[in-house]
Amino acid sequence: MVPDLIRDHRGAHGVEPLPIAPSTYHAHVAKRRIPAKLSARTRQDAAPTSEVRRMFEENFQVYGLRKV
Repeated sequence: MVPDLIRDHRGAHGVEPLPIAPSTYHAHVAKRRIPAKLSARTRQDAAPTSEVRRMFEENFQVYGLRKV
C-alpha cells in the first residue's frame, strides 16, 4: 500500500516529493494511529466487516458481495 511505502522511505526522501499535499499525508497517518479521528460514516462502515466475513466463510465463499 502506498502509505506503507511512504512511511518506510520517509526518512530518506521526506514527504514533499509526493504528488499529494503533506497535510493530506499527515492527516491520513493520524487517522490510522487514532481511529477516533475517522468520520462517523467510516467507523460505521467498518463495524459490520467481521460479520460479513463470517457469513462469507460459512457459505464456503460461494456468494459474492451482493448476496452476502
